[in-house]
Amino acid sequence: MKFKVSGLLAAGALLLSFSAKAQYMEDPPVQEDSTIILSLNDALRIAMSENVSVKVADKEIERVKYAQKGSYAALLPQINGSGSYQRTIKKQVMYMGGDDDDEEGGGMSGMFSGIMDPIMYYIQQLIGQTGAVIPPYVAPPSTTEDSSGGGIEVGRWNTFSAGVSAAMPLVNVQLWESLRLTGDQVEMAVEQARESRLGTVTAVKQAFYAALMAKEAFNVYKTVYENAVENYNKTEKRYNVQKASELDFVRAKTSVANAIPNVYNAESSVILSLWQLKAVMGVDLDENIDIAGSLEDYADHMFYDIHEQDSVSLSGNATIRQLALQAEQLAKTIRMQQYAYLPTLSLSFAYSYNAMTNDFKFSEYKWTPYSYVGLSLSIPIFSGGQRYHQIKQTRVQAEELDLQRINTERQLKIGIRQNLQTMETAMKTYEAALDALGSAEKAYDIAAKSYEVGRSTLTDLNDAQLMLTQSKLSVSQAIYSFVVAKASLEQTLGADFLDEEGNVDLNYDK
Repeated sequence: MKFKVSGLLAAGALLLSFSAKAQYMEDPPVQEDSTIILSLNDALRIAMSENVSVKVADKEIERVKYAQKGSYAALLPQINGSGSYQRTIKKQVMYMGGDDDDEEGGGMSGMFSGIMDPIMYYIQQLIGQTGAVIPPYVAPPSTTEDSSGGGIEVGRWNTFSAGVSAAMPLVNVQLWESLRLTGDQVEMAVEQARESRLGTVTAVKQAFYAALMAKEAFNVYKTVYENAVENYNKTEKRYNVQKASELDFVRAKTSVANAIPNVYNAESSVILSLWQLKAVMGVDLDENIDIAGSLEDYADHMFYDIHEQDSVSLSGNATIRQLALQAEQLAKTIRMQQYAYLPTLSLSFAYSYNAMTNDFKFSEYKWTPYSYVGLSLSIPIFSGGQRYHQIKQTRVQAEELDLQRINTERQLKIGIRQNLQTMETAMKTYEAALDALGSAEKAYDIAAKSYEVGRSTLTDLNDAQLMLTQSKLSVSQAIYSFVVAKASLEQTLGADFLDEEGNVDLNYDK
């Protein structure tokens, strides 16, 4: 008797706690006004503007466009200004005449004597007629004979120069082809941005569906807990009037205790799934959000013909499109390398002022201009086979890329078939789970009423509850498997962010 009294007291205390918990489950706390309720489309729109990978992809497009604009500068004149100053340490020496002249006593003195003697002789003849006496002409000694061996030092100690130069290509086919490659780089960046958006859309969809699945599981386990509490109350009443055994009473209490951890785990899964959704959306994790709808809302879209596997096209797949762009770039690279055999023609111009002096009296400098305009023709003749082997190397890269494309297409088609098979299996599972759910609900109602009148045991009721729980989860799991596989299939096909002509449109709201 003492055992029964203590057992009743413990059961009463446990019941109070369960009743409080049940009351909390039946009347959940009202959400704060700051909580934002999001639909799937709302989550996608936010992700398109806040997701980090999308922002980085857009910045990459902007960077490549700037690089493209900068590459066109090669077609314009390149103008540069220049200025220089030189201080001569040792002047250059200029020699006139040969070594034989120096040995015979000629050198610079002999040269001046040879030039001046006939002139002075003629002058003397003219003056001699007047009676004046003129001494014979003697050449002055060289001032540089000792230091330069009879040479003449050339130049000034200070040299100043300032000017401007310009050059531009007139005919350069290789350069023109390289500019076309920069346009392909922009297209590649745009396609990579589209791939980033496709990945973000898929991640948001799957995170959104996971949150819906977590909420469905929470509702199921909450219902199980509520049923367990209700059965415990009924069993307690019957036990108090000695119409139920102590074994049934203990089992009812154990069922309630077993239901509580499942509720807590399901509630934790809801919180974690919402965090994951906020992470892929790119919003603050402390932001209060909730999602609208349920998995049942997507059940009506599960049934359509998915057996047209052979007609599935990979033309919109981001990876295949990028491989095609890479193949086009390699083809243009080969043409650009072949154009390296062609001559190039360029135009150049320069204008400068120069001054040479032995002092630093700038106001007295005499500046002399110098300018020119020229054409430069460059004809490639021999490079040791470098251009030839570069072309061969690029062609091998093109062959490797073609093999990679074939393997990628094969892997993508396998992924498409797996997604289609998963979707088909999910549809069949959903139909079977719906039938099982109807039977499980009917069996639970019968078991509950039979237990109330004492025609069945608590074990029968618990078995019916377990089947009902499994049936509800099976229905939700079938829908979840379908929508997740469908999101993956849509990413593989890459139908989003393409206009009617197949061109990339990065605006989500089309």
